[in-house]
Amino acid sequence: MSEYEMNYPAICEEVGLGCEECTTSSAREVARVCKGLRGKAVAQLFVQIHSYPACARMHGHFSAAYRAASEEIPRKGAVPEIGLVIAAVA
Repeated sequence: MSEYEMNYPAICEEVGLGCEECTTSSAREVARVCKGLRGKAVAQLFVQIHSYPACARMHGHFSAAYRAASEEIPRKGAVPEIGLVIAAVA
């Protein structure tokens, strides 16, 4: 991996994406697809999605955003955009 590719969060900030916005957005998408996960599963998903060391400090924010989003989303109904989360994890 090049030095540029490892320059997080600077490369995110260059395109106007802050850490809070990024982790909140990804947590909401995960909650849409995987509602009701427990702490350890949420933590594992965070590490898989945000694998750069600079992102590690946002673990608590991601978890809180996931819990909040999970409570907001109704249990019933299909999730039409499952591909977004699958692509994010891949």
